[in-house]
Amino acid sequence: MAAHRARRQQEALFLHQMARDEVEDRLSMVNRTFTAPAVVSPFAEIWDGALGGATCVADDDVLDLQPGAHDVVIHAMGLHWANDPVGQLIQCRRALKEDGLLLAVMLGGQTLQELRVALAGAETEVLGGLSPRIAPMGEVRDLGALLQRAGFALPVADVVPLTAEYRDLMHLMRELRDMGETNALTSRLKRPVPRRLFHRAEEIYRQHFETETGRLPASFELICLTGWSPSESQQKPLRPGSAQMRLADALKVPETKLPD
Repeated sequence: MAAHRARRQQEALFLHQMARDEVEDRLSMVNRTFTAPAVVSPFAEIWDGALGGATCVADDDVLDLQPGAHDVVIHAMGLHWANDPVGQLIQCRRALKEDGLLLAVMLGGQTLQELRVALAGAETEVLGGLSPRIAPMGEVRDLGALLQRAGFALPVADVVPLTAEYRDLMHLMRELRDMGETNALTSRLKRPVPRRLFHRAEEIYRQHFETETGRLPASFELICLTGWSPSESQQKPLRPGSAQMRLADALKVPETKLPD
């Protein structure tokens, strides 16, 4: 993983910059002033000056965060690389003060869906089989459940879809390399592949996805996870059956009975 990230080029880190902007927007909508922030990020330079006085640590397997030291922890664009994402979230929760906020941003399962289709089709035709060329990424529903498993209260998961366009397949793959997001799976195919595989992949890519201007679109899915460290002061869900009004009455609509 470190070797892949070492190849990064600053101008290619637009996803990390967009994640930072998304975090800043979301924090601005929280009616609270945070005084002890921490940022978990593979690229600390992206966060220079973003959060005043923030502690910035690498997304190592063991996070260099002090227990109960922070009122907000940002986990930025690292969970999709984590060997143990639940463990990372648990460490973030332990680093939070009571009623502290976690805001995590990561790549989701629809990322590079066009490239997955093109490479799978080309590899099936050219090599007669498939190999894991793009690392799997979680779906928003599954990732939201990780917050509950990690012990966070009031968990929320939502999606920010993005699309970038490229001249050709090599342009896209060079940018993925420059942003440090190429495949680091230990099970990936490591032997050289014939050039015709990528020629065929570009043909399939253009056949199914090419824009009217002859560009290749690439989807990126930013998944934002929000949770709070538990506190007695937080709102609690009502006990099932304790409602004082029927939903139909609250909405001022007639109640409809379902057929047996």
